Amino acid sequence: MVDRIKILIIEDDQYISNFIAVSLMKSNYEVFVSSTAAEGLFLFSSHRPDLILLDLGLPDQDGLEIIKALREFSEIPILVVSARGQELEKIEALDSGANDYISKPFHMGELMARIRVAERYLSAGTAPSQETEFDCDYLHVDFEKRQVMIDGQEIHLTPIEYKLLLLLIANRGKVLTHNYIVKKIWGYENESDTKSVRVFMANLRRKIEKDSAKHRFIMTEVGVGYRFSDE
Repeated sequence: MVDRIKILIIEDDQYISNFIAVSLMKSNYEVFVSSTAAEGLFLFSSHRPDLILLDLGLPDQDGLEIIKALREFSEIPILVVSARGQELEKIEALDSGANDYISKPFHMGELMARIRVAERYLSAGTAPSQETEFDCDYLHVDFEKRQVMIDGQEIHLTPIEYKLLLLLIANRGKVLTHNYIVKKIWGYENESDTKSVRVFMANLRRKIEKDSAKHRFIMTEVGVGYRFSDE
């Protein structure tokens, strides 16, 4: 028997938390619900969930502080579900360690899709160095040979483009902010270099995407960053 995925909801709006909980239980998830940060952290330590749905506006502590605290010792996927819809707040949550951000109001279908993405992130791991190859649709990457193929045809990537692709694949399903990408690729944080990220990402897309109007792999999170889709 396969264990059910355990999801912890930390949300102070009882109507929203009940609605999400019922929907998740109907989809065979095991659900724990908390209305405060303190209770949420207690449930995390006692039940060890696989995934957290987190509201930022909690009565006893800002959700951003919960993200930062958990990231000191855990890589559990954290999906922020919050009414704070400003780009800067999304970026701050993602830079603090959240995997994804969904703004209220939301459709349950979208939330379920994001949860499934987080599940794949959870099961696949995050380090391509532990894998020898990666296959998704018409894209094939051989990490040992540093070879990238599209429909069986090898394509040439520059060193930066290759590093970008590996970073995206390693974090597939997770939204990566511009600043995070700059830090991981170039080794420092500089907001002015986000333009370079856009240029290199555009070049990478031209090489691996078949349809320039409908991207298959590299999704843009407007004003925030990018996400690699392996759906």
